[in-house]
Amino acid sequence: MYFAILAYHAEGIVQSWSEEEDAALMTELLRINDRLVEEKSLGPAARLGPTSEAVTLRGKGDGMVIDGPFAETKEQLLGFYVVDFPDIDGAIAAARELQRANPTAVYEIRPILLYLPGAPLATDGQS
Repeated sequence: MYFAILAYHAEGIVQSWSEEEDAALMTELLRINDRLVEEKSLGPAARLGPTSEAVTLRGKGDGMVIDGPFAETKEQLLGFYVVDFPDIDGAIAAARELQRANPTAVYEIRPILLYLPGAPLATDGQS
């Protein structure tokens, strides 16, 4: 079953890290990524760019593009992982490992349906 592990953090804190601090964290996170790849549990993962460079599309029809996101939260979504485990316990264990590497981050774990071009849509959370 596929799960999204959404990584939230206070963007100002992340942007305040020195290049060395950021590189040290990324080294630790990539070590975890490598292990998950070896276990064939890691799918796509991404570190998102700054929210200051994001836009949001809202409204009916063509909608309106506005600067933002402007969520009323202290943490912003700064990245995500797609993982494949038999149940949520495996995804929680992976998120705990990520949190040990980055203890000031918050990780949300959600079951997801994976939509692949040309493949029939699964209705049970399986690919």
